[in-house]
Amino acid sequence: MTLTARPSPDDARLLDVLRDWLPTRRWFPAKGQVAELSAVASFRLAPDVTVLLVRARAGSIDAVLQVPLVLTDGAHDDAIGVLDDRAVLDGAGHPEFLRAWLAVADGPGADVDVWSARVVSGEQSNTSVILPGSRPGILKVLRAVAAGENPDVDVPRHLVAVGWQHVPAPLAWLQGRWPGPDGELVTGYLGVLAAFVDAAEDGFELACAYAARGESFRAPATDLGAVTASMHAALVTAYGTDASEHGPEGVARAVAARFSWALSAVPSLSRFTDGVAQVVGEVRALPAAPARQRVHGDLHLGQVLRSHGAWFIMDFEGEPLAPLEQRTRPDLALRDLAGLLRSVDYAGAVGGLTGAQAADWTSDARAGLLAGYGGGDQTLLRALELDKTLYEAVYESRNRPTWLPIPVAGLERLTGGDLER
Repeated sequence: MTLTARPSPDDARLLDVLRDWLPTRRWFPAKGQVAELSAVASFRLAPDVTVLLVRARAGSIDAVLQVPLVLTDGAHDDAIGVLDDRAVLDGAGHPEFLRAWLAVADGPGADVDVWSARVVSGEQSNTSVILPGSRPGILKVLRAVAAGENPDVDVPRHLVAVGWQHVPAPLAWLQGRWPGPDGELVTGYLGVLAAFVDAAEDGFELACAYAARGESFRAPATDLGAVTASMHAALVTAYGTDASEHGPEGVARAVAARFSWALSAVPSLSRFTDGVAQVVGEVRALPAAPARQRVHGDLHLGQVLRSHGAWFIMDFEGEPLAPLEQRTRPDLALRDLAGLLRSVDYAGAVGGLTGAQAADWTSDARAGLLAGYGGGDQTLLRALELDKTLYEAVYESRNRPTWLPIPVAGLERLTGGDLER
């Protein structure tokens, strides 16, 4: 079923209740800025369940936010506010919202207990809710909604359809229509319920624990490399490849541009100028580059789960506030592998390793990933990893200066001629 949002006289009144609360949410996109908020329209899922769509604008940010709400009688300590003597509650994990959502969603469905639902803590761009039951699931309520397909729904559906088993299978999904910027209705996803992976360990936390014990991560990394390669093969089966010409020159230009940007933000990176130029030159000298294809787009150890000895890859959405076209654009499959390699460096550092011990542990894990993946042009991979590391250097300098040595160590390796270490 596709729901259609309708303007309601209560929309503006509900927004007034939410004005002070919205900027405090982790998923609010305009942190630290004064945002202009306006009510777009609302979905009425049940008599006491409303999903309000709020447009938030601040600087370059222009997002439509989904805010599920439950109105109920009586006093509630967790109420956002009061409207017409009724408490207004955040509905994302509320049983009444969950029951109404499941009643209108498409898909094979799941046997879940909405009364035992638990909101996952730590989510930033969306809200995830674990629903126990005989066929448990995890519901992702998309906070920034956008017109068109959502990769986090569309890609897993395609992968399951071609028989790939390393992604939590979608069990239910819900689409909606709402007024776009020009007043015309647009259609997009509101949320997806995926199969819950039991006894799962977060890949990054798992790797950090291995590093903290000084235990080799090579075997799990080898398995993950093989699963990543099989994902790329499945994505080609599901989506095909991009036949347009994307040669090495495009990669070389992108890395050079990334370095110029990074250097303007972190002038101390100037000592890597010659090394970056050498990598760029080596890429330009390549006779060809692989065909571009659908990829994960933001793959790192925090996007994978380990359960009963098997890896599962999740979170295909990409950056929620990025344009859909950008998030679904075909790319080089090796970019996903480069993201995993960078994540290994972070796991070693966060796990407490330093110096030669860190170099040995990360080298061993990296070798496992590369062996499991089973191929790929090493010059191209190096350039893609360099591109990612330059981005990290700018991010850390701005947000976590004490972590800047992690990407700097990566730049030293990548511009120094030693790909394996």
